[in-house]
Amino acid sequence: MKNFTSCFKEKKFLRFFFNQLKINHTGRYTEFPYISLCGKERNYVRCDDYPIVFTHVLEDKLAFNHAGDLLTLQFQPEKVYMLPTSGRVYHPAPEKTGSIGLVRSKLAIEFSKHFVFENGEGKPPTHFNWKDTVYELDQEWFNKALTKDIYLKKCHV
Repeated sequence: MKNFTSCFKEKKFLRFFFNQLKINHTGRYTEFPYISLCGKERNYVRCDDYPIVFTHVLEDKLAFNHAGDLLTLQFQPEKVYMLPTSGRVYHPAPEKTGSIGLVRSKLAIEFSKHFVFENGEGKPPTHFNWKDTVYELDQEWFNKALTKDIYLKKCHV
């Protein structure tokens, strides 16, 4: 017999759940910014930051939400973004979940070793050294993603 908590340990369930996840535009339970539709069931979701959490790098992909190679996105090193006020690190995520994903703390610490701060330590990093390539960081995608969906901006800012 399975319960809800044990389901979150199964990679196939995680893939299904997060593939169904999207912004809650239903008008119902608006305190939950996300919804995952599972047949007739509606799972309303709230989280501290963003529901997509990148957990580790697999070759040229980022794996997310503890589903290993069942949930991955193309890694875009030039789009790694560190929010200076919190130190949290972000990467683009699927548009249907708000286009922003949080990089897990353990992975963010690993990434921080590769940041270059040409404008000083109090400012966002300017470059990212990854696999013998220096990438100039795109500092704009994060703010564009935030302003894209007013509803999510209201929930997260």
